[in-house]
Amino acid sequence: MKSAFRLGAYAIVYLSILVLAPHGESQSYQGKELVKAELLADTDAVIPGKPFTIGLLLRMAPGWHTYWKFSGDAGLPTEINWNLPAGWKAGEIQWPIPLKTNDPGDIQTYGYQDEVLLMQQITPSAKIDKSSVKLSADASWLVCERICIPGSAKLNVDLPIASANNPANQELFARWRRLLPQNLPETAKGNWSRIGSDLRLSLTTTALANYPTVGFFPLPPDNTAVGHPTIESRSGNEITFHIPIQSANKSLLSMEGLLVFGQQANGEDRSAWQITNAATASSADSTPARGIFTFLFFGFVGGIILNLMPCVLPVISLKIFGFVQHAGQSRQKILRSGIAFAGGIFAWFIGLAALLIALKAAGREITWGGLQFTNAYFVLFLSVIVLVFALNLFGVFEISLPQSATRGLLGWTGAQGEAGSFFQGVFATVLATPCTAPFLGTALGFAFAQSPAIILSMFVAIAAGMSAPYLLLCAQPAWLRFLPKPGPWMLHVKQFMGFLLLATLLFLLYVLGAQRGLDGAIWASCFLLFVSIACWMKGAFVVPSASVAARQISVLLLLVLVIGSGIYFIGGKFRSTKISTGSTQLAGDWQAFTPERLQAELEQGHSVFVDFTAAWCLTCKFNEANVLESAAVREAFQRHAVVKLKADWTNGDPIITKLLQQFGRPGVPLYVLYRGKSEEPIVFPELLTKSIILDKLETISHTVASQ
Repeated sequence: MKSAFRLGAYAIVYLSILVLAPHGESQSYQGKELVKAELLADTDAVIPGKPFTIGLLLRMAPGWHTYWKFSGDAGLPTEINWNLPAGWKAGEIQWPIPLKTNDPGDIQTYGYQDEVLLMQQITPSAKIDKSSVKLSADASWLVCERICIPGSAKLNVDLPIASANNPANQELFARWRRLLPQNLPETAKGNWSRIGSDLRLSLTTTALANYPTVGFFPLPPDNTAVGHPTIESRSGNEITFHIPIQSANKSLLSMEGLLVFGQQANGEDRSAWQITNAATASSADSTPARGIFTFLFFGFVGGIILNLMPCVLPVISLKIFGFVQHAGQSRQKILRSGIAFAGGIFAWFIGLAALLIALKAAGREITWGGLQFTNAYFVLFLSVIVLVFALNLFGVFEISLPQSATRGLLGWTGAQGEAGSFFQGVFATVLATPCTAPFLGTALGFAFAQSPAIILSMFVAIAAGMSAPYLLLCAQPAWLRFLPKPGPWMLHVKQFMGFLLLATLLFLLYVLGAQRGLDGAIWASCFLLFVSIACWMKGAFVVPSASVAARQISVLLLLVLVIGSGIYFIGGKFRSTKISTGSTQLAGDWQAFTPERLQAELEQGHSVFVDFTAAWCLTCKFNEANVLESAAVREAFQRHAVVKLKADWTNGDPIITKLLQQFGRPGVPLYVLYRGKSEEPIVFPELLTKSIILDKLETISHTVASQ
């Protein structure tokens, strides 16, 4: 019972800050309410078993807009999650015809300005015992102008239960129902063809002859990135659209979408037909098996290289320390320890793959690294774990649980027990998350566009690569003779490894500073100070030699200390710090990236180099320090008059996320050289060298000379 109490106490220490994370984000900006959300019904009462319609009405501030179910090159669609009584059902969202906008930077989006009503049919159960019902929904959206701000609201509508009802909000619902797309008429004949990687839709109909503006708004399937559809030809009753395909299954032969027409673009009179039945030649994955195995091999090699990344080295050093402790022990014990360590690696990667597959199935954008490290609270939680483990290595406190409790969940730095090795493997992979090693970005970019089975296979390949060196060493324990023999020196090595973990902690605090500013890093450090005091109290007073009462009082005090400081410093001070949106005053001649700035520079005939980076990406920092900021590369950028833009993904900017996906990358780093407005951009590998950059910069001169 006492052991369970102590174990629960440590769980509270590590998890207390998570409950303090905010449950929603403010929608206000500079004192202005950007979106007013409301639920409205088209009836004044509910008749059991009879469907009716509820609409989410979003009123946007002037100049701001939300997005359609396919947002285009940027943005995210509005989502509605209903909390309905048992037996009730909600239909699909009925999306009105969106507006198409072309923003600077050649960013094309589909969405709504001023106001939109998103309708859903609600079917009540046939038997309702109550006299009234409260229907509630959680709505979330992204509203953008020059910047994008996520918003959310918990909304509800109260309706009486009756045997008869009358229409409500008639004018509003009628106006937005007129803007719902209609089915393609039988008189219109469509024909799809695929030439190379692009699609063409030819439509023959006399109904469009009197409409000067006609456009195709695509609704691409999952894992498909499309360019901007254009009219290839139009004569008489026939119109042909060209739909560029940037990435898709090779069996894709057609695409759903809207054919939008009117007297003028985005006019009030616009109408739309639904282009449905987007068939493919085969529902099976047509990617050649040889190509899949090539990318799986890339994932395996990338997993091996992860062991050499700076963010993983502190934990890998601890594993090598464990091998030293194992020297001279039985082969079976050494092998079990290595298998447990590999099991921890596989457990984390498989769990992460399952989460990403679930998010993808729910329509979410999936990325590598950004899933966790764009969340400041995850970074803070990881900082607490790293600090506690470092203090344990320094001998500030020891975890002493009974043998029946797997010899200590947190006693992972010792050589006893497979549970410690397993947790060590999990911790190594958590620290590896923000790293994109060579080969790994290419492999993951391919996998994220494939089926769940391939995503899972890719993560298994990465786990196999990362764990392979340790399994090989454990399978050949004779190689351990090359390691030094155990001795008193090991205490000093153990303490030195604590300093390696403190170096990792400094990096995490740097990330917090980049995400929440200097104030955020300071308040997080204050909380970590109190966690350190709590660990010292545990080591000094919660010991077997102390009385039961003294231990219980000490545990209670340290819990009050940690939870109280968490509420004050994290729930109050840290939570109130502003999320950094990236500084426009960057070091050197770098400038902050925006799509508008990119487009403006290209319009002026300038070449542009874009560095997609994040504060938590150590590969990015390595490339910047050793390549991009080297004298030779800086001089070459100046000589070729290249404009350098830095796209900061530290906090998970949705526009940057969209651009990363368009280039087939799951996360940062990404480096793109735009040689001109009409030239194909050059995409660089994750790990840069000076020669790669200098060679590609020379192509700018050749391009200019040929024009």
